Amino acid sequence: MHRKEKNENLKSNIRYLIKSRGETQLSLCLASGLTRTTIYNILEGRVSNVQHSTVRKISNFFGVSYDEIEQVDFEAKEVLDRSLSIEGNMNPAAVPVIKEKQLIHCLDNTIGDLVTRFPLTYYFGAVHNVLAVVLECQRYESYGEGDVLIVHKGHISGCGDHLAYDTKSLTVRIVRAENIESSDVCVIGHIVEERFSEL
Repeated sequence: MHRKEKNENLKSNIRYLIKSRGETQLSLCLASGLTRTTIYNILEGRVSNVQHSTVRKISNFFGVSYDEIEQVDFEAKEVLDRSLSIEGNMNPAAVPVIKEKQLIHCLDNTIGDLVTRFPLTYYFGAVHNVLAVVLECQRYESYGEGDVLIVHKGHISGCGDHLAYDTKSLTVRIVRAENIESSDVCVIGHIVEERFSEL
């Protein structure tokens, strides 16, 4: 990495770390022993080659390594670490995968119990009480046999599809949010993700 790139990274990292850690330029100066002029000159790009000892004092103050503060974009890294995606570092939730015809017999079980009895998939989302249902019938308008629905059990949303149990036909149904008031329908939960079968 060229010196110019390192200086740009150092500048943006100092700005981000001060803001995200609730610090100020003054608190950085007081704790690190650097002058306000030194910090100001770095942030304004007036220094073409920041001394090793200066970078070391700044990195020590923020509790990061010397190499990281010059080479890593901390803002991008921390956003990614907090993200709920395959690229992020937040743990996904283990979700039990239950076939449609087995679902009705499992509604009273806790998710903790179900994950010990059924195969698992993973869900990258910030909700709890989630299960996956494999559709086994071709009777749905928007979904087909083999599709997997990730359902936030016990949650009713003001919009979107919900998985429900029809107490008259004793079958699983998919209902829109605006149609869940029917007395014949017992809502299982809000569908938060669909995974379509490739069949």
